[in-house]
Amino acid sequence: MQSKEKKELSFISKIRVRFTETDPLGIVWHGNYIQYFEDGREAFGRKFGISYLEQKANGFTSPIVKSSCEHKLPLRYGDVATVKTIFMNSPAAKMIFKYQIFDPSGNLVCTGETVQVFLNDKGELSLTNPPFFTDWKEKMGIE
Repeated sequence: MQSKEKKELSFISKIRVRFTETDPLGIVWHGNYIQYFEDGREAFGRKFGISYLEQKANGFTSPIVKSSCEHKLPLRYGDVATVKTIFMNSPAAKMIFKYQIFDPSGNLVCTGETVQVFLNDKGELSLTNPPFFTDWKEKMGIE
């Protein structure tokens, strides 16, 4: 019996810490890390063909229903940080992403996770994977 190797689908993007994202000490305010997760998720979606606009074109939206963030080190004004966005496959009708943010020296600054569900164009929760999402997972080789 052959074991199936799990394929990690991830994308690396960069963000630059802006002055408006920091507190008076020049340290990124904790709430902005969720925005950095979204920046990473949007870059992932554009790269792999599952962006919010593509979801909308298929009659769905995917609001976040859960988010978590664990802070380890601070980012500072002017830092160019790396955001690694990792898609976590699930049989359920949802998208799970994990995140790792690294400072310019490569130190792990923050980890987190978001969970999104699918709503159709009437705002109703989809209890099964929408066809476009199933097709996307097959195309990416993760189904």
